[in-house]
Parts: sequence; structure tokens; C-alpha cells
Amino acid sequence: MIIKRDISKKLIEYANQYPVVTITGPRQSGKTTLVRTTFPNHLYFSLENPDIKEFALTDPRGFLEKSSGGMILDEIQNAPELLSYIQGIVDENNLSGQFILTGSQQFQLMKGVTQSLAGRNALLKLLPFTIHETASIKKESSIDSYLLKGFYPRVWEKGLDPRQTYMDYFQTYIQRDLRDLALIKDLSAFQRFVRLCAGRTGQIFVASNLSNELGVSVPTIKSWLSILETSYVVFLLQPYYENIGKQLVKSPKLYFYDVGLASYLLGIENINQLERDPLRGALFENLVIMEVLKKRYNLSLDANIFFYRDKQQHEVDLILKRGNELNLVEIKSAKTFQPDFFKGNNYLRKIFGDRIKESYVVYNGEMEQEIKGTKLINVMNVNQI
Repeated sequence: MIIKRDISKKLIEYANQYPVVTITGPRQSGKTTLVRTTFPNHLYFSLENPDIKEFALTDPRGFLEKSSGGMILDEIQNAPELLSYIQGIVDENNLSGQFILTGSQQFQLMKGVTQSLAGRNALLKLLPFTIHETASIKKESSIDSYLLKGFYPRVWEKGLDPRQTYMDYFQTYIQRDLRDLALIKDLSAFQRFVRLCAGRTGQIFVASNLSNELGVSVPTIKSWLSILETSYVVFLLQPYYENIGKQLVKSPKLYFYDVGLASYLLGIENINQLERDPLRGALFENLVIMEVLKKRYNLSLDANIFFYRDKQQHEVDLILKRGNELNLVEIKSAKTFQPDFFKGNNYLRKIFGDRIKESYVVYNGEMEQEIKGTKLINVMNVNQI
């Protein structure tokens, strides 16, 4: 079953405006299915196919000569040399939507695109399914099922065992591809590093702590983290910082682009284990933050999301910045409402005053209402934010 992605509208809009549209995002997030179903009449080539890649690089002009009717080039980072030839073609033809490119390695892809296709290319980021997108397949009865299954399309569309799927993903992409990309010599240490990152989901990331635990240098830890970040495995949520006379935390918090992968890396195999796991609250927080990020990316908006924490332990899990306005989101995994859920939001509302446009608490309970200016909403309706 093919699910219509929320990002489709922006993809079609940009293909009518730009000669090149590039879709980047994690491996297996559905980029290929998205572009092939949206542009069924475009010629399709995967540059992970060795024969196609060799042909493209040996005779780039001959390879691209049939692109006037539209061409999809999947995993373009495997043949970045083509980008210069694409630039020449689109400058000559000026045809909207002529090239649709995809790639899963953010740094390599963006370096080539920004150098060769500046002003000619629109960029979109596709993350795994949202809760809203999965609802057309199956609406899960509990949030714990989402935390365990994650949101990778194959798990939902094929009904695959999430544990087996994420084990394959970890072994195939993280251990093999990222190891080669980073020239990692000690695979065992890198594997432990990735799993230790899962154990720090929702926490302030301090490289020296992992350095001590793994026995590798801080620069190595930072290099490995950068690889995970640019390959869409982990997301670093930056702290919100303004000169407001407060001692603020200035290190990022770590989350995974897919909560199912984080659950797998934590060794969680079933719902019963998940319900008892001490990191369930952090995984719940991870899910909510990624849902907000997916919505923004699907609308082709910058992330512009942050967290707030000061040295006095005042904290808000998520801040959305829109111009000079701020939206506050506190995240609680509990099913039962407690008045202290509003504590962090109320503190920042006093500091920022009229700059706070909306205030939310996302939790796992059923009651939804507005209380003293803060909207209490169930996690399944997080797309309202």
C-alpha cells in the first residue's frame, strides 16, 4: 500500500517552479517511492547500481541527454560529478522539474548541490512517516506501539517485525556505510558509541563523558557524532539562547530521527519491556519533537526549534521560534494531568511576556482543553502544534 506523503504538495509546487528539486533525508525514509509515484513519467536511475553509476560517470553527457522529459537520479551523492553537467543543462533548457534528485548523506549532497546548483534547486527534507501518515494504514491503540515500531515506511507498509528491520538497518547502514564514510577503524567502539547515544536520548550531550566511557578522544567522539547527524541518524536540539540575564545551558540535547531505532538500540524488544523501561519518557519526548520537526520539514520550513534550560533548572522541552514570536511546548509521557505540567511554560511566559504566542502541554492523557492560556493536547494530535 502506497501512502501519500504530507510533503507531496510542496514537492509538486517546487517542481513547477524550479528546474531541479532535491529530496534528502534518512535512508529508507521513502524518498524513492515518493519521487517515483509523484513523477511516474520521469526516467528513473539509481546511482547505487554499479553499472548505472559507471555509465553516468564514463559518459555523463550521453547519460543525461534524455533528460528533457524529466529524470530522477536516486542517491545522487554517489555521482556528484553529474551536478556540474546538470547545471549546464538546466541553464540551457530552463525546464521546470527537469531533474528530481535524492540523497541520504546530507553533507556530501549539500556540498555539491550548493556549489553547482545554487539558485536552480529547491531542497526538501523527507523524514520517516508521521503519526498522521500511518493512520491511513493502521491507527495504533497505544503510544507505546509507536515508540516500539518507529516510523520507517517499510515497517508499516510491509508489516515487518520492527526489531528485525532495525537490526538490519543498524548492520547495513550504520555499521557498514557510516563506518566507510568516517574511515572508522574500531568498529566495536563505534557500535558501542551508537548504543550509548541511544541511552542519552533526551539528555544534554557532553562529548567528554562518552570519551571517558569508550576510551577514545573527544575529537573522535565529535567526529562520530557529526557523521550520525549528517546521515540523519541523530538530531541535535540546540538550546534557546538570548541575553536575558540568565545562566543558560548552551550544549545541545540528543534525539534520534526515528524513535523505533532508538528503542532497538536500547535493547527493547516488546511493549512490556517498553512500558517498564526507565527511558520511556525520553522516547516519548523524542517522538513528539520529531513529529513537530517532520511537520515543519513537510511544509519546507527551517527547523527553528530549541529547548530552554537554565542553571536554576527551569526548563521547557521545546520552543518554536517564528520571527520574534515563541511557541512553548512541554512534553509529559504521563496519562494523568498534573498542575505542575505548566510550571516551565508559566515561568517563560513571565520572562518573555507578549512574545509567547502559544503555549502547549503534550501528554498521553485523553482530556484536552485550554487552562489559563496553555493548551493541553493528546500526543496523537501533536500535528496541531
